[in-house]
Amino acid sequence: MDSRRVSLRIRGRVQGVFFRESARTEALRLGLKGWVRNLPDGSVEAVAEGPPHALEAFVRWSHRGPPQARVTEVERADAEALGEFITFIVERSS
Repeated sequence: MDSRRVSLRIRGRVQGVFFRESARTEALRLGLKGWVRNLPDGSVEAVAEGPPHALEAFVRWSHRGPPQARVTEVERADAEALGEFITFIVERSS
């Protein structure tokens, strides 16, 4: 199976609006593996691996987020999948 990796940095009103849990739900629905977490600057970071079509759907979703979110910017970096993830989780902020 062709698997790819995408790293996203999502900015806007994306913390305190259930963005991480909604991203986890969407990623699992799409069959993706990886993680999502809040960053100290108020943005959200996500890394996902899976089939290219599912990743594209996740990226499109990330530009909207859940209903309460207001996404202003999404930075994206693509790479080869490393196969290091078992499922998709919400990482706790450090």
